[in-house]
Amino acid sequence: MSTQIHSTAMVNPKAHLDENVKVGPYAIIADKVKIGAGTSIDSFAQVLGYTEIGKDCHIFPYAVVGNVPQDLKYKGERSFLIIGDGNRIREFVTINPGTEKDSKTIIGNNNFIMAYSHIAHDCSLGNDNVLANNTTLAGYVKIENKVVIGGLVAVHQFCRLGSFSMAGGCSKVVQDIPPYSICDGHPAKIYGLNLEGLRRANFPTQTIKILRKAFKILFFQKHVFGKAQKLVAKSLAHCEEVKNLLQFISSSKRGISKG
Repeated sequence: MSTQIHSTAMVNPKAHLDENVKVGPYAIIADKVKIGAGTSIDSFAQVLGYTEIGKDCHIFPYAVVGNVPQDLKYKGERSFLIIGDGNRIREFVTINPGTEKDSKTIIGNNNFIMAYSHIAHDCSLGNDNVLANNTTLAGYVKIENKVVIGGLVAVHQFCRLGSFSMAGGCSKVVQDIPPYSICDGHPAKIYGLNLEGLRRANFPTQTIKILRKAFKILFFQKHVFGKAQKLVAKSLAHCEEVKNLLQFISSSKRGISKG
């Protein structure tokens, strides 16, 4: 099946479109863009700048990906937006490239980014994440894998959300959210393990029990946080997920949201 481009679409002849790409009415695709096989660009969507989109993605109507970053420091430098395979990017989503020369915003594979969400310059998303409507990620935010972000959540610059975490709707995230956790509030605080998410991901019951013990020590026993980390490392670090949790905490630059 060959590429299908609607007669009203504006596709720069220098853009690279692989086989089976579909471009809908009045869509705009700029000259530096590369689009992988089987991807659909719906009506009125825009793909701009140095943007690469992988295979089997779906860009819904009025989404704008690759337009210049919303950063006063930006002076026209060449920067990139890299989008992997199997992503669904819904209506009116905006995703910006990096700010500095040769910098990148990176979206992994199989992410579901719902309507009106914004992903700012230099962000990084892993795989299999869900961003509900109106999620707003400021610059340099990092989302790991299998994260669920509720509607109307705002995430401060440079914050990280660890794998299998969940942020409740309308939360204000101003510090790092550890893996496997659930957070909510203004500012967001940790309420415990993301039990439903872990069960859906088929985490073993014993692993969940160990993580619950770790979370209790770290967030709910009123230890000095450094001491709590040492207690968990001493008694529970035989669990790979606990090691991952402690590594995430120790590498934090913005600090960890507390319970």
